[in-house]
Amino acid sequence: MRSEERSTALLQRKVLIVANLYLTEQNSVLRKSGDRLIVQKDDNILLEVQCHKIDAVLIFGNVQFTTQAVHELFEHGIEMAILTRTGKLIGQITSPTPKNITLRLQQFKKYWDNDFRLMLSKAIVAGKIMNCYNVVRLFSYNHPKLHLETEIAALETKLEDVESATYINQLFGMEGNAAKVYFDAFGRMILGEFSFPGRKKHPSTDPVNALLSLSYTMIFSELSSLLDGLGFDPYLAYYHSIDYGRASLASDLMEEFRAPVADRLTLNLVNNRVFGQEDFYSNPNEGVYLRREALKRYFVEYEGMLNREFIRQETKENTTFRKCFRFQAEKLAASIQNNERYIPFLQEV
Repeated sequence: MRSEERSTALLQRKVLIVANLYLTEQNSVLRKSGDRLIVQKDDNILLEVQCHKIDAVLIFGNVQFTTQAVHELFEHGIEMAILTRTGKLIGQITSPTPKNITLRLQQFKKYWDNDFRLMLSKAIVAGKIMNCYNVVRLFSYNHPKLHLETEIAALETKLEDVESATYINQLFGMEGNAAKVYFDAFGRMILGEFSFPGRKKHPSTDPVNALLSLSYTMIFSELSSLLDGLGFDPYLAYYHSIDYGRASLASDLMEEFRAPVADRLTLNLVNNRVFGQEDFYSNPNEGVYLRREALKRYFVEYEGMLNREFIRQETKENTTFRKCFRFQAEKLAASIQNNERYIPFLQEV
């Protein structure tokens, strides 16, 4: 079997089990054929899939799609995310399904409730720092020779400081200080051929930052679609400021998932040598990115991370990170509508 055939066969097998469909083959076309979607390039069918097997379609770069294919997706409630070839989210296409107007009214009403915004923002920042703390603590347990005790103690202190905040702007400073400690530790947790010069974005200057940025984009895209589907206005946030064209509420919700999902995935990919330096390329002044074949492997790893089962300590039930995305979004809705205290996602170690 030729390399291209093996790649296509592998992709087709993955489509049968993944929730998201990633289209990266440049100049290919997404079409509808009967009750199936097909991806075609020239005269070759790259894959076929039934709509009920997928939750979302992510299109990277120059991939065309027909109106009939979009109609089929909308009939199944499937959303589309449009990204650049390098993974920058440009926009999303959603069907005009009935929105939960009651939730939206409450969401807007709560925006003017300073006590609620502060309570929620403190939970968001505390959840983020706690999960950073847990990532470092777990890594330290498995690699005691790294001596990360100083960073662990510092993160513990930063976490305790959050409760004392009396206005949201204070939290930005606390979050920034904790992030500096965390990424200092994160750099020491990068083993092997890669290094980490600190968090660099817009553009990413090295492979580790490129993986972090891509993973954050993927999570943000999922959460933005999820919030919209549940009836939220994704553009109205409580911690992050309102910014034209940005789904800031997804930024709020993703904070608690950055470390346990994106950062741990990145550590796994570089420390276990899933990717090497040869899997990345650099564009002058535009940053470092995964090569196309490496990007396909990344999606397999990302899906594996989001669909891996574990016990959620809060409910003692089997779950996955993708299920937790929805669970937390529903918890946010309950907090807005019923004044319930918001408890962020915390991954036990």
